[in-house]
Amino acid sequence: MKYLSLVFALCLLGITANAQQANDYNKASDSDPAAKAILDKLRAKYDGYKALEADFTMLMELADQPQETTKGKIARQGDQYRFEMGTQMALCDNSALWLVMHNNKMVQINDIPDEEDASLLSPQSIFTFYDNGKFAYQLVQEVDRGGKVIQEIEFKPLDEYADYSKLRLSVDKKLNQIESVKAFAKDGSRFTFQIDKLRPNVSFPAKHFSFVKSEFPGYDVEDLRE
Repeated sequence: MKYLSLVFALCLLGITANAQQANDYNKASDSDPAAKAILDKLRAKYDGYKALEADFTMLMELADQPQETTKGKIARQGDQYRFEMGTQMALCDNSALWLVMHNNKMVQINDIPDEEDASLLSPQSIFTFYDNGKFAYQLVQEVDRGGKVIQEIEFKPLDEYADYSKLRLSVDKKLNQIESVKAFAKDGSRFTFQIDKLRPNVSFPAKHFSFVKSEFPGYDVEDLRE
């Protein structure tokens, strides 16, 4: 499942003067009550959607390399999802997970990863990663960006072996929705998942989340399920 984790990991993720630093938090219960109130309200909104679709931009900042920008789209309905970014696609319909690589016309069929194994910014967790007890978090500031009030919450992973040092979630205060998630990797890399447009309660056609082989003529299919 390392390839799966790589695809979704790249899909991916001013302190107030008197605020306690998130790095001082050592367990989830240390988290900032103000940040928790924002997250609870956010979670209630996304849980209320029967389905959603979003256009996004992924910004990848790697050491000594120019910034890379990739557009994509994600759709979710219950535990089913469809994820498209660049030349790759992932489809999950609760029976299996298909990874489609258009560049070399290959398809990998995988078992559905357990929630514990899902990547941080995978389609399973991008709207709910903050609610898994693996972080301590804090509201660090509210800023005005183009007339929008953005609330920034920073997360400290409680696992000392995590690949990233912190995450930053930006929330549109008025609309109560996620603007972006930024992951700060320990190697200096930065990955920002920015939501450009959100369409809630979309009606999807049949088989939207399933792999239909006839739609991919000439693709080699490899079944990696155990």
